[in-house]
Amino acid sequence: MLELTGITAGYDRRTPVVRDLSLTVADGEALGLLGPSGCGKSTLARVAALLHRPWEGTVRLAGETVTGYRFRAPRHLRTAVGVVFQQPRLAADPRLTLGGLIAEPARATGRGHELAGRAAALADAAGLGTELLRRRPHEVSDGQLQRACLARALLLRPRLLICDEMTAMLDASTTAALVALVEDYRREHGAALLAVGHDRVLLGRWCDSVREWGSGGGNPERSTALAQG
Repeated sequence: MLELTGITAGYDRRTPVVRDLSLTVADGEALGLLGPSGCGKSTLARVAALLHRPWEGTVRLAGETVTGYRFRAPRHLRTAVGVVFQQPRLAADPRLTLGGLIAEPARATGRGHELAGRAAALADAAGLGTELLRRRPHEVSDGQLQRACLARALLLRPRLLICDEMTAMLDASTTAALVALVEDYRREHGAALLAVGHDRVLLGRWCDSVREWGSGGGNPERSTALAQG
């Protein structure tokens, strides 16, 4: 599903954040990427989500080599990936209600009417009632906002879901609810998952396999830790 080969990326040409990284996530696989803060995990997630162009290397998604990033990427590739970031307040338009936030990808692709029922079903599955859906980001908790961001990421039925420290700011009950929603989605649609984080226990339980990444930004090594259930 996702193939990263020889990826070098960063924001200042003098200091790459990710160096010569290669990584593969197969169709339907749940792969965890474990590493400390500052090792380049979020940069990698943005490259994989087609939100950041690497300096070197190749990104292949669903067997197709990626040549454009952000809005220059073909729509069928952009919509094949759903991404949830660590800080929902930086990923949400403060002018939108939670209901509008969830429906945002449908409007952007001209499918608002077609996907209205699915947006409502995802809001319900994420534990967001009618009253919460009328509120704006500043009127809800981080956990409630992250629930809406996850529902938004699932709206267009992506084949790959990227969770970049999705639960790092959340309590245990909200973490469990969001992980359960991701797994329900993956069982229904056979989607692949790249879960990026620093919680070894969570990734070990959530993913089929885990790779550990050091602070140097080089290739992560396959870990012996496998999912326990």
